[in-house]
Amino acid sequence: MRPHVIAAIMGKDLREFSRDRFFMVMTVLGLVFYVGIYWFLPDTVDETFTVGVAGDPAIVDALTSTGGGDGLELVVHDDAGALEAAVADGDDVLAGLSFPDGFVDELMGGGTPTVTVYVGPALPPELEPALSAMVRELAFAASGQPLPVESLPEDQVVVGEDRVGDQVSLQQQMEPLFAFMVLLVESITLGALIAGEIQSRTVTAVTVTPASVTDFLTAKVVFGTLLAFLQAMVLLLAIRALGAEPLAMVVAIGLGSLLVTGFAMISGSIGKDFISVMFWSIAFMLPLMIPAFSVLFPGSSAAWVQVMPSYPLVDSILDLNAYGAGWSDIAGNLVLLAGWCVVVVFVGWAALRRRISVL
Repeated sequence: MRPHVIAAIMGKDLREFSRDRFFMVMTVLGLVFYVGIYWFLPDTVDETFTVGVAGDPAIVDALTSTGGGDGLELVVHDDAGALEAAVADGDDVLAGLSFPDGFVDELMGGGTPTVTVYVGPALPPELEPALSAMVRELAFAASGQPLPVESLPEDQVVVGEDRVGDQVSLQQQMEPLFAFMVLLVESITLGALIAGEIQSRTVTAVTVTPASVTDFLTAKVVFGTLLAFLQAMVLLLAIRALGAEPLAMVVAIGLGSLLVTGFAMISGSIGKDFISVMFWSIAFMLPLMIPAFSVLFPGSSAAWVQVMPSYPLVDSILDLNAYGAGWSDIAGNLVLLAGWCVVVVFVGWAALRRRISVL
């Protein structure tokens, strides 16, 4: 490999890229779109669940005297009508509990009073069963009976790391997805560039000069990685998402750029024109986007998601930005990501070399 020959090939690739109006426009529009959408997304998470209560003064006073508990705010209303109106409005009160008069006395006498539960349109579906469970617990407590279950200590209930008070905002959740979308566009660009050179026999013209096939392949790896890396870094700088360890973020994005370059070489060697390259690039990248979408949902990612090549990149970006992780926290992800880079680039290198050899 000769650096000056590789640099000359990269210069040619840069000129071809800059002359392609479609990819130039898509690159600029994509960055503007992602940055604009990002700053419109909410940057905070409200972990307070507001519930309105009305009805029997005995149970209402007992509830309000406890303060509701962590993450639960109770608002007292004069009557059921006012409570229903507040829940329907949905601005402050997400749900409501209307206790009938004599609720406690009827429980103590062995009766089964009916509690009306009002559910607002903005209430997450997973919280609706929690309201019914809350009413049952209140009934047991008011009647002086113990709950028919044994509660486990908190450290046995919480699965994974407890994120109460440390929730991730929608802005932070979208950062890995936006970064990966930028890398996806640049991988399609490189794949189309490779396929175009194969179709026009430019690669043959290059390799009959002092440049060897190894020089050509090395130039493609370096050019594709730099192209994707620069675009992703521009995005992260624009949304101020370099995290607590900017250098660690640079390394993660660099490895991610190398990863998508490997896939671009595979799609470029398989595809015969722009449409086929687009098809193969999307076929590779859609599954790789699953980890980026998985961070939008609470809970740990499934095991099959964690073994995907893009998972270490997505997890590193999220940890660095949302949780203030450092080098030691993402070291395992970086090692795994580097391993995937070696595998994918090797496959892409071999596939493209084979395609060139049959021209």
